Amino acid sequence: MTLFLWLGLLLLAASATSVKNCHPGCHCEVENFGLFDSFSLTRVDCRGLGPSVAMPVPIPLDTAYLDLSSNAMGPLSDTMLAGPGYTTLVSLDLSSNHITMVSPGALSKLRYLETLDLSHNHLESLPSGCLFGLPLAEVDLSYNRFQGFDMNAFAAKVKGKPVCVDLSHNKLKSILAMQHGEFVQIQSLNLTANHLSSVPRLAGLKILRYLNLDDNPISVIKEGDFAHLKDLVYLSLSGLAQLQEIEARGLKGLQSLQVLDLSSNPNLKTLSPDIFSGLDSLQELKLSGSGVASLPNNLLSQLPSIKSITLGHNIRCWRTHKQGQFHRQLGHAKHNEVLNCNVDGFVL
Repeated sequence: MTLFLWLGLLLLAASATSVKNCHPGCHCEVENFGLFDSFSLTRVDCRGLGPSVAMPVPIPLDTAYLDLSSNAMGPLSDTMLAGPGYTTLVSLDLSSNHITMVSPGALSKLRYLETLDLSHNHLESLPSGCLFGLPLAEVDLSYNRFQGFDMNAFAAKVKGKPVCVDLSHNKLKSILAMQHGEFVQIQSLNLTANHLSSVPRLAGLKILRYLNLDDNPISVIKEGDFAHLKDLVYLSLSGLAQLQEIEARGLKGLQSLQVLDLSSNPNLKTLSPDIFSGLDSLQELKLSGSGVASLPNNLLSQLPSIKSITLGHNIRCWRTHKQGQFHRQLGHAKHNEVLNCNVDGFVL
């Protein structure tokens, strides 16, 4: 049995190292799937090759997942992600690379890219058009230096002018919509730990579902900040040390929101009675570590779908049914919904 185990490990190692065009400092692994393993994709791990490595790093032609993190790449030029293998990428990790800027055409060849990680770099902005045409669903820009997020990154522009495109077959309307960011497919955007002093305007991200703005110097959530994000299901506004106020209609438009994280905001002391109006889908509310000590009395009527609330340092509340008295005429007991907390005597 031990002999067969060793043979299996040797065969696995041989297959991993025999991948064609795999850089000596990288680890390449082929994954087969589908009926009779009829399809395959290659995962390539090129982490920590060092600042002296030449870009682009040679990778196999069918590479789908590429990790280039921790390579001290510096400015990302048009040629650093070009060449065989890069055009098939579905996921690209460029985190922790001291990237200070991204050239407009650096990502233009990655026409199948769905996941992009640019976290832990030194980016202050993205150039207009650098993300145009990419089928991105998930973008991580956390731990950078963004003071705002410009939707022009998705616009079709070259040298400040609209791209010349084929307008045959009545495609004009679709192309114009793409140029204005209406077809952007991003579903997850992480802007944690940047320099954002206000909520960025993300009206063009029509199907955004997950948004993280933690650890930014945002002091006020204003009316209309999330008005166009009707499909958002998860919103994290945690660790906003300067947050003092959420305006009465500051969360307006989030009718699909299921999880709202307002934890670790010590300067947020009170919440307007109308702040939860319209959040009919909200199931989880996190307020632990915030300065909020109480919530509106009519909370259950405002949040018909709420299931759990965390508050203070260790207070957890959940929705329960409280059985009332037996009704003689109707012949059954009336059930009332209440918030039951783990701290005796605590009332929301």
